[in-house]
Amino acid sequence: MIEINHLVKKYGNHLAVDDLNLTIEPGQIYGFLGPNGAGKSTTMNIMTGYLGATSGSVKINGFDIFANPEEAKKCIGYLPELPPVYMDMTVQEYMNFVAELKKIAKEKRKQYIKEAMDLTKITEMGGRLIKNLSKGYRQRVGLAQAVLGYPEVIILDEPTVGLDPKQIIEIRELIKELGKKHTVILSSHILAEVSAVCDHVFIISQGRLVASDTVENLTNLMSGGRELSLTLKAKKEQAKEALEQFDAVEVSEVSDAEKDCASFKLRVTGEEDVREALFYFCAENRLPILELKSAGKSLEDIFLELTSVKEEGEN
Repeated sequence: MIEINHLVKKYGNHLAVDDLNLTIEPGQIYGFLGPNGAGKSTTMNIMTGYLGATSGSVKINGFDIFANPEEAKKCIGYLPELPPVYMDMTVQEYMNFVAELKKIAKEKRKQYIKEAMDLTKITEMGGRLIKNLSKGYRQRVGLAQAVLGYPEVIILDEPTVGLDPKQIIEIRELIKELGKKHTVILSSHILAEVSAVCDHVFIISQGRLVASDTVENLTNLMSGGRELSLTLKAKKEQAKEALEQFDAVEVSEVSDAEKDCASFKLRVTGEEDVREALFYFCAENRLPILELKSAGKSLEDIFLELTSVKEEGEN
């Protein structure tokens, strides 16, 4: 659906995007992550044709965004961080205006506009001036213009920034709904949002791609395999000695919990779920389990580790 090859963008001496290579497949929701200044918005603006590139290529559904911009842009719906709405228009007037800009055939405009407004739940706001809408509804109007005309790719730059918790949940649900029929690319600083919504994650640091995978795979890879957190009612040394006899795990960390209790980080050495076998092993060895849970790294941990390693390597 989208191919980015050796993309470079310079602003004077500043390298905003540094030899970036990405492939985006159809029918998935992708998350773009990176610290401020990492090059996320610049990359999105190049993908949508708002910015030129210093070098490299971007193809949208086979069309080069630089050589065939009109054909490439027909495949894209874009919601920038600040929705491109006109405050003195009514919602209906604005949607008619966008339909004309997108060159949607006159006989299809009314139906397409209705479907986009129904999808984003702004139909009842059609007669209201955009300046009189809440921020949440203005965001919905921005989403409606992005999906109008059924583009194959929807690109959303910080779509929930500044919204209240209820509005954030509503927009997340809407993004999931869009993902059923479109390829969605989502930039966000809210890592929990990316975990909840996205099928695949790209992490960018200083203009370079430092990770590309599903959240689950990234968590497993960055954790060095699956990890468990175990707290036992037992003396630390006694429990450690017993656990070292359980071949399915390796003891990677030991700490005192409370009096006569000890906590362990265990790395699972195989692919099987060992929790039930571990329960019976501890019972046989008279080691009461107070807590047993997965202890892999969160997306926040992975994000900080990958971006900070990159920055340290540059110094």
